[in-house]
Amino acid sequence: MLSLAKLQNPVHLLLVIVAIVAGANLPLLTYAPNRLLSGQGILLSQLAARYWLLAIPALPLLLAPWLRPGRASYILLIIAAAALSGGLLALAGHEAQLRTREIDSLVRVSFGGAFWLLLLTAWLQLAEALRGLVLSLPARIAVILAALMPIVALAASGYLDHLSLLKEYQNHQDAFDLALLRHVQLVAFSVLPAVLIGALLGTLSFHSRQARKLLFPVLNVIQTIPSIALFGLLIAPLALLGSLFPQSGIGGIGLAPALLALTLYSLLPMTHGTLAALEQVPPSVREAASGIGMSPWQIFFRVELPLALPVFLSSIRVTTVQAIGLAVVAALIGAGGFGVLMFQGMSSSALDLVLLGVIPVILLAIGVDTLFKVAISVLRRQNRD
Repeated sequence: MLSLAKLQNPVHLLLVIVAIVAGANLPLLTYAPNRLLSGQGILLSQLAARYWLLAIPALPLLLAPWLRPGRASYILLIIAAAALSGGLLALAGHEAQLRTREIDSLVRVSFGGAFWLLLLTAWLQLAEALRGLVLSLPARIAVILAALMPIVALAASGYLDHLSLLKEYQNHQDAFDLALLRHVQLVAFSVLPAVLIGALLGTLSFHSRQARKLLFPVLNVIQTIPSIALFGLLIAPLALLGSLFPQSGIGGIGLAPALLALTLYSLLPMTHGTLAALEQVPPSVREAASGIGMSPWQIFFRVELPLALPVFLSSIRVTTVQAIGLAVVAALIGAGGFGVLMFQGMSSSALDLVLLGVIPVILLAIGVDTLFKVAISVLRRQNRD
């Protein structure tokens, strides 16, 4: 039932307070004559008269802390959050069109602090409402994809092309495509060897306590070294190796030290995850398999591996998401990736260019994390059956 009652959800209340404070005090958009100037803030109150329809999806979200829990309330909040986020983007796109005289104009309309906080609070309220619904993981993903459709439709239609962020993409499209390809390469070619080596080290640690005592202190030390420092430490030995073998293509900067550093960082979560995956297999299952005459290799591939696979995939998920984030720093040593756009934007004080490098990394991490969660959910369901 959609009737109001006493405070039902403190999380929604906190989000509503953040949204109100942000909307009242921070600029929703910024207007600047070019990309290098910070520009003038445009408050939500200055646009409210033209975009009053946004109050319709905003009202349920403002009342969310007092709505009684129930399927109807949760569905209403999900629809309202999706509509508000799409409406905010449509507002930004329309204002950019109004304030940009020509397609190639230097004038920039960018997202302000209030925009990002309102968008964040709306999606956090959506996530909180989705948590209240009893849905399977695929159904939850379907709801999220449906909620994203207004945003995708606006972007695909070209309605947002006059925004500064989209202008940066248009101006750096080739660099963006190259950064995407290189970022994926950095992640894939560092995680793959880490999975293989980590699986071997984790299996060795499971069968030998002495190996476990030797391995994990070393891996822990590697993990505590700051990423920039580790990249720097690898420059000299790899440069020496490249001078000894000039045809190898190895050098002190570029792809080689980045891949080596990312692989080293990935070893601890993979080794620890493999060990945890094998330890959670019940000893009684191993004893039963041994009792019917299975060899150690048969026990490993037919019994231990299928039962350990969900936890093992969880460790790959953590490792991959970590590598996606760390690969940004690899741009500092000439390895490419989205870090190139981010650091280029920081050096030229172009915030939207920074966002052009940051947002794809976030989306890539969320997408990979979701895919792994779906695969793990399917495997666990199969194991239960």
